[in-house]
Amino acid sequence: MKKKSTPHFICWMILSSGRILRPHFLVFSICGLLLFSTSADDKTRHISLVDTPREEGIAWVQNLLKGMSLEQKVGQMIQIRCYPDYANNQSPDYLSIRSLIQQYHIGSVVLGMHISSGGPLRSSPIDVARTVNRLQKDSTLPLLIAADIERGLASRMADVPSFPWPMAFGAAGNVSDAERFGELTALEARSVGIQWAFAPVADVNSNPANPIINDRSFGEDPKQVATLVSAFIRGAHKNGLLLTAKHFPGQGDSSLDSHRGVSLITSDVQHLEKFELPPFESAIDARVDSVMLANIRVPALEPDLNKVATTSYNIATKVLRERLGFKGLIVTDALEMKGITALYDRSKRSPTAMAAVDAVKAGCDVISIPTDLDGAFHAILDAVNSGEIQITRIDESVRRILLMKAGVGLNRSRIVSIEDMTRLINQPEGFELAQGVSDKAITLVKYNGRRLPFDALVHQTSEALAKPNRSMVVIFMSDELESTNGHEFEAEFKQYRPETRFYYVDNRTATAGGIEILKNILRADEVVVVGYFAHRGARQLETKGASQTVFGLAGPSGRLLHEILRTDPENTIVVAMGSPYVIENFPEIQNYICTYAMAVTSERSAVKALFGEIQNHATLPVTLSGTAKRGFAIPWPSKSSMILNSAAGDQWVVTN
Repeated sequence: MKKKSTPHFICWMILSSGRILRPHFLVFSICGLLLFSTSADDKTRHISLVDTPREEGIAWVQNLLKGMSLEQKVGQMIQIRCYPDYANNQSPDYLSIRSLIQQYHIGSVVLGMHISSGGPLRSSPIDVARTVNRLQKDSTLPLLIAADIERGLASRMADVPSFPWPMAFGAAGNVSDAERFGELTALEARSVGIQWAFAPVADVNSNPANPIINDRSFGEDPKQVATLVSAFIRGAHKNGLLLTAKHFPGQGDSSLDSHRGVSLITSDVQHLEKFELPPFESAIDARVDSVMLANIRVPALEPDLNKVATTSYNIATKVLRERLGFKGLIVTDALEMKGITALYDRSKRSPTAMAAVDAVKAGCDVISIPTDLDGAFHAILDAVNSGEIQITRIDESVRRILLMKAGVGLNRSRIVSIEDMTRLINQPEGFELAQGVSDKAITLVKYNGRRLPFDALVHQTSEALAKPNRSMVVIFMSDELESTNGHEFEAEFKQYRPETRFYYVDNRTATAGGIEILKNILRADEVVVVGYFAHRGARQLETKGASQTVFGLAGPSGRLLHEILRTDPENTIVVAMGSPYVIENFPEIQNYICTYAMAVTSERSAVKALFGEIQNHATLPVTLSGTAKRGFAIPWPSKSSMILNSAAGDQWVVTN
């Protein structure tokens, strides 16, 4: 990996902005010197813009910057959240957002999504486009519209292609699919008025207990993650979408959700160099437009434990800008997270106000979602007026922000065509690719050779294989099922086996419904447990004084799954929708299928796989401790192998 000048980096590591280093950090620093060295012919990286602004765009930036007040400049650096489901432009919620944008001269917004008791409430593309147009018309300067769209617009919207999580792309291993995914995501995002994606995730999920990354990562192999990150960037840039590699310098090895507390990466410099940083350097080489910093402590790069990456000059400026040569926009992760606000003394000042000032001083250009907007805004103003932050530092960030706006043509036009959006958003290729990737990703990880593939009774023509007396039970399980979980799976499954009994179980219903489920399992020939395991399900629990990692199903639903597996382990097949790691808490599982997503496309793929209609070559993109290593997969049993099995008696015969 190519690096910036060794002497500069040595001085930084030893002096660390004037602080005396602890002995253990000095050891890491010395060990890392060779890793962070460079050759004289190191190439110069270019500013990261999707489309280099035309002359009028550059002139627009220069003229604006000259005439802006300090308040306007600071406002351009602040990003707030808004929702695309406002009733109309006179609703109190919309008027409140409009007021904030105008009062604080806001430079960008990130589209949020409301959550109900039944799960996420996704807006329609037309609602998004109309809201974005309304916001743009009500803002003095054009807004950058951002969104977390890690699995395409389906992350935030309904009635769009339902792509699986990035880990599914890692399992499928098809680089061209990742690039085409980027192209289609960009086409659809720009059509609804989104110019800036908070994607791709460049974190390497090396820690199975990670409660925040998990299946959002392409996998645990840095090289594969780097390859797929670059492919997505290449594809998205073809259709003019600004991209964000996140969460620098890598959050895949953490074991705490930074939304809930202060997370820590304990890796030394060598480990960071080998595992965490390569995908980010690949993203920079692919000219990624922005990098999001993580709200995590990284002692190997920042010895001050009162600083996270977001507020660390060493990480944001010394490593990302100077050593890796990144010239684009640096954005903070949300300042509303406890992973950063918990570090500040609330009795002195608003935590987000203090964090915002520290982030600007560290080198961040965009301050994202400060809980205390007024406090953050005025704290930065006060810091400039007092000389704590130089006005030139503000101008650097505002220039980058305005260049990004000009780079995607916001100086020329900020309104999207609803008619064009409707046409572009309904292209069949997006739906076909989403289903195709889900099909390619599904992985058979553990199999005792007894039941797969199932026979489809409604399609059965051979009397020798028809078994009308066989019964089947399908149980959908989660800690907390969302309203949409399982419905597509059930509808597809009934096309093959209409007589199947279906149960929906989570911690609210597992105890009351468990007895009936266990009774029906005793009568069934085949049992399928479809588990919905979100990445946030991984967490640390204290049990009898000992810490235990739980990957989902920790309460009554988890106890019921143990009972199901004790009742009929040989004939029970567990399908993991989402995180693949749950088997680590249920090692008694004999049959295990991974889909890496809770998308409707993944539900369809799982059903097709159970009935022998998928014969892919997917492999595990992560290691499942005690079960299988990365790269492992069992060949899918076919209909012909089932016939051979029947003829051979109890001896299983696998054929391709």
